[in-house]
Amino acid sequence: MSVFIGRDRKARRSYGFDEIALVPGDVTINPDEVDIRMPLGDMTLDIPFLVSAMDGVVDPSFAKAMGKLGGLAVLNLEGIYTRYADYKTILEEISKASPEKATQLVQKLYVKPIDEKLIAKRVEEIKKAKVLCAVSAIPQRAERFGKIAEEAGADIFVVQATVTTVRHISKAYQVVDFSKLCKKMKIPVVIGNCVTYKAALELAETGCAGLLIGIGPGSACTSRGVLGIGVPQVTAIADCAAAREFYHKKTGRYVSIIADGGMSTGGDICKAIASGADGVMVGSAFARAKEAPGRGFHWGMATPHANLPRGTRIHVGTTGTLEEILNGPAHLDDGTQNLVGALRTSMGNVGARNIREMQMTEIVIAPAIKTEGKLFQTAQKLGMCK
Repeated sequence: MSVFIGRDRKARRSYGFDEIALVPGDVTINPDEVDIRMPLGDMTLDIPFLVSAMDGVVDPSFAKAMGKLGGLAVLNLEGIYTRYADYKTILEEISKASPEKATQLVQKLYVKPIDEKLIAKRVEEIKKAKVLCAVSAIPQRAERFGKIAEEAGADIFVVQATVTTVRHISKAYQVVDFSKLCKKMKIPVVIGNCVTYKAALELAETGCAGLLIGIGPGSACTSRGVLGIGVPQVTAIADCAAAREFYHKKTGRYVSIIADGGMSTGGDICKAIASGADGVMVGSAFARAKEAPGRGFHWGMATPHANLPRGTRIHVGTTGTLEEILNGPAHLDDGTQNLVGALRTSMGNVGARNIREMQMTEIVIAPAIKTEGKLFQTAQKLGMCK
């Protein structure tokens, strides 16, 4: 439903994770017996968790650790890991920078040209652990870097930009043909990011295996403030999932919807899947792992942009191991640990046996869901309790 916001101008109401709640089911299921596997092209992930292709979160070692736990960490092919052979000193330099100098330092460090030999080297490092390897590049470099990564043994190629559409207009550079790219690549291609039904449907028609949904909701992303664009995640996921269903009925081919950004707790992840996602891509929650290369810091993919940074370095701290964040035991009560357990428990309580059934969960608009009856919790957060 649209409402008038001024003369001749209407706006559609949209919703984020904090404005909805999931309704418990009439039947409940043992959480240990629900199926949380996620389809992606011709392969299946044991858990529906992808880790964002951000340098402070995913390095080759982290990718190997995540793969062994059943998830998928995406390595950024345009970050420090393909610019510097010895990247550990660079990570240390970023982590020690003052908040005022962090963005400028990141911009400076990312000026160094990409060494294409390091692309193959990083892929080979990950594959030595016998896990799935996923890598990411922007559309302008997709054909070149995709070929190198594929030949080195990568299993999944992600093409990612702030906003990605099939119909892109430019006189300054060659526009990537996504249909041609997906046809040429012998491995599944995931494309992002988008937030609308029409864009998702047109991207699905290129032959990609998955779509990343989300513009600006990430904790380290400042696109919404810098550019003023974005759609709250619940609405964006639901609209793009509707495009997936239409395309599936029309062609018989299933394109996975991956919610990307805006999820910091298990509850957010459960709501993302209930809104229609097949899986989630998360950055900040995993940036807090002991195995994360950022040493408790996290910065957006667009932070190093030379002219218009759309990300910032944030301090998230280190709260536990990757195993604890994914599978527990949780030592914090804020929903940021044992994310797999949270998803299983939520699915059990709504009576969803698998991800597809979770996508059909009843949702209610509930802006007071986090504050209703939480007088003392709210007061404590505001520092009113001694």
